[in-house]
Amino acid sequence: MIRALFFLSIAFLAAPLQAQEVSSAPAAILRGLDKLDGSVTDIKLAVGKNQNFGRLNITLEDCRYPKGNPAGNAFAFLTIRENGKDDPVFQGWMIAAAPALDALDNARYDVWVLRCITE
Repeated sequence: MIRALFFLSIAFLAAPLQAQEVSSAPAAILRGLDKLDGSVTDIKLAVGKNQNFGRLNITLEDCRYPKGNPAGNAFAFLTIRENGKDDPVFQGWMIAAAPALDALDNARYDVWVLRCITE
């Protein structure tokens, strides 16, 4: 019952986000946390490019933001792989305003989206 209410509330909250018009940006700012040593790193990543963060390789496929509001909520499609492995540990959309909604599940690293870069 609680699970059903959770999914209904997410669907209700996501409905207005789906209706808004968006623009694509050429790059994004991500933030990475190494949980072992507590270090935080900001990662500037262009669409179609990848960058290593610790033992992870992060690829930005797309970054979208509300049309006419580049400072608004960012949505980034990321593919994250552990170095040396083919299968992604994460592939999907991350939302800046709700980083826990679709988060990377890794024992050592955490990665989330801060914003899109429009210039």
